[in-house]
Amino acid sequence: QLQLVESGGGLVQPGGSLRLSCAVSGFTLAYYAVGWFRQAPGKEREGVSCISRDSSTNYVDSVKGRFTISRDNAKNMVYLQMNGLEPEDTAVYYCAIVSVGVLRMCEMKTQKYTNWGQGTQVTVSS
Repeated sequence: QLQLVESGGGLVQPGGSLRLSCAVSGFTLAYYAVGWFRQAPGKEREGVSCISRDSSTNYVDSVKGRFTISRDNAKNMVYLQMNGLEPEDTAVYYCAIVSVGVLRMCEMKTQKYTNWGQGTQVTVSS
């Protein structure tokens, strides 16, 4: 059974840091691109970052320079390091995967991804 489980969310003060983890099972991670998405109350789900099979990365403009996505295929893990957190980052964060060719750049479009985790809450507040 293909499964993705996010963890690492929590409550942090503005300017703080969190590292989100996505543990994957039931598939070989190396064959997939991975995306991180977030959804705040009353807003549509937004692509945050993605990482291609060759570890090329994309980020939404609002998190560039603050967030870093990475993958460890040997451990079947994907991470999102979030620094300099702002209240506007408050949302439920989801990881998702899509099967792609080895040379294909990842995209941050919700509709492109086929399997999703349950989400982890990130709250940035003083």
